[in-house]
Amino acid sequence: MKKFNILMVLIFLVTFTINCSTKNNPGKNSNSNFYLASWNIENLFDTIDDADKIDEWFLPSSEINWTDDKLNTKLNNLAKVIEFMNNGNGPDILGLQEVEHGELVEDLLTKITIKKHYKVAHLESPDSRGIDNVLVYNSDLFSLQKSEGLTVILDNNKTTRDILHCELNYNEIPINVFVNHWPSRREGLKESEKNRIAAAEVLAKRIKELNKADNSNIIIIGDINDMRSNISISKVFKAEKIDCDKNSKESELLNLSYDLFQKGLGSYKYKDHWNMLDQIIISSSLFDEQGIDYICESFEIIKPDFIIQKEGKYAGTPLPTFGGRKYLGGYSDHFPIGAKFSFE
Repeated sequence: MKKFNILMVLIFLVTFTINCSTKNNPGKNSNSNFYLASWNIENLFDTIDDADKIDEWFLPSSEINWTDDKLNTKLNNLAKVIEFMNNGNGPDILGLQEVEHGELVEDLLTKITIKKHYKVAHLESPDSRGIDNVLVYNSDLFSLQKSEGLTVILDNNKTTRDILHCELNYNEIPINVFVNHWPSRREGLKESEKNRIAAAEVLAKRIKELNKADNSNIIIIGDINDMRSNISISKVFKAEKIDCDKNSKESELLNLSYDLFQKGLGSYKYKDHWNMLDQIIISSSLFDEQGIDYICESFEIIKPDFIIQKEGKYAGTPLPTFGGRKYLGGYSDHFPIGAKFSFE
C-alpha cells in the first residue's frame, strides 16, 4: 500500500511538472505541425459611424441597411468557415484582411468553438476606408514578441493599408509573419501597378533588415492583388515557384500558390477568370528541413461546399455578403487559402 501511494505521488509530480512546462513555454506540446491560413473577409464593419473613417456605407441608415442582425450573420458565417479549416481543427495562424477594427475579430472568436486559445494582433492603419489587417494566433503554440505597422505611401501622397508585421515565437524560434492587403486594381491593372510595387518595396526593405539581423523565418500572407508574373512579386521580391523535388536556396523567397494557379485554380474570380490574388510566400529558411519547415504540396484553396454558389453566372465562386447592393447573406468574395508547416 505504501509503495502504491509513493508511486501515485511520483506520477502526480511528473504530470504536474509537464503541464507547468507546457503552459510556460508556448510551442512545447505534442503537436508536430501547425496550420496557417489567410482570408480577405470582405468588409467586416460594425454598424456604428466612425467620424475618422469612410464607413457610411456600413450603417443601418445606409442604402444597404447594414444592421446588427446582418453583422451577426456574417460573424457566424465566418466562424463556420474558420472552424472548417485544417480538417475541422481550425488554423493556428490566421491573417485577415478588410477588418474595420480588432474588436470585431474578438467578437468573431467568441463564435468559434474550437478548443484553441486564440489571441489577436491588430494595429490601426491610415487607410481612408478604415480597413485593416489582423493576425489571429494560437497562444498555446506561439507567443507574440512584437508587432508593427509598415506604412505604404503612394505616389499621390495617399496612404493605404499598413502591412502588419508580427514576430511570433515558437519554442525560442522566431517567425516573422507579414499580413498584407495591397492596393486594388480598381483603376486598371497597369494604372494601379505602381501602388502595389510601392507596397512590395516597403516590405522588401523590412525583410532585408531582418535578413541582416539573421532573423529570417519569413511568411508573407494576404490579398496581394498581384500574381507571380507581376512586377511586385517577380522583380521586387524575386519570389520563385517552390519546387518540392529539391530544397533550393537559389531564391530567398518561395511562392507556394503558383502550382494551383497553373492548374487553372484561384482564390478570386473576376470577369470569368480565376486569379490567385491571395498569396503565401515564404523564406527559403522555411524549406530546408531544419527547425520549422513548409510541408510540401500542403498549400490549398479552402473551398467548403457550403460557401460555393451552385448555379447561375457566379456558379463555383464563393457566396459574398453582397452582390452589388443586394444582400446575399454570404461569407466573402474571396476563398481563404492555407498551408501546413512542421516543426521539431
